[in-house]
Amino acid sequence: MKIAITGKGGVGKTTFSAMMIASLATDNRCVLALDADPDANLAAALGVAPQDQPTPLSLMTDLIKERTGAADAYGGYFKLNPKVDDIPDRYAVRIGQISLLALGGVTTGGGGCICPASALVKALLTHVILGRDDVVIMDMEAGIEHLGRATAQSMDALVIVVDEGPWSRHTALRIRNLASDLGMTKIFAVANRITDQAAVDEIKSDLGDIPLIGQIPFDRRLNGGVANITEDGQLKPTDGLAEKSDAIQEIIAKLQACT
Repeated sequence: MKIAITGKGGVGKTTFSAMMIASLATDNRCVLALDADPDANLAAALGVAPQDQPTPLSLMTDLIKERTGAADAYGGYFKLNPKVDDIPDRYAVRIGQISLLALGGVTTGGGGCICPASALVKALLTHVILGRDDVVIMDMEAGIEHLGRATAQSMDALVIVVDEGPWSRHTALRIRNLASDLGMTKIFAVANRITDQAAVDEIKSDLGDIPLIGQIPFDRRLNGGVANITEDGQLKPTDGLAEKSDAIQEIIAKLQACT
């Protein structure tokens, strides 16, 4: 099961990604967690201390130069299909059943596309989607820009996180249209931070033909992350996550049934 999670900024996309990852891991599933948001916060949501968080691949200049053959890490001639099969095992941060990688992005204002780094990331995504048996959960960049780069094109399904605000549903429809252009057919929505059940019917109406496969109630306790790391490196979900495990498990079951 390879799932990409996206949505408008501020809807709780990363928190939902972390809840999915933590629920799968505590169910004894091996999970490869990919933080594809340049403003990476997935590690923090999973309880990883700042000093222990993974270095984004886009910042590993020596690795980029070694694998792509670029004269430097940012330009010139380079391989489009670099060796990547060892990257998850060598460079991921381990949290119990979870292997966490941060992909990174543009590192300076006006920097544009870092082409050798992008080639490495694209090859890595192809490998983890097609060549590994792990469950893959990828926290995407907020908004629609990533769809222009076809980052999630080969994933089994795309889950769009929305909330009670109308703009998140407008973004969801734009994401659906762009994803459909890429040939993605398994596109779903999850309503997050629900405080008013009456809003769910309005959300369903606004989403049109995007199936709403779950809803998660608002819980202030999740603002600080969904899990903590124990001294022996294991994942310990917070009480807030535990109380939502039924909702998350239902969403996971629906995604498994369709992928």
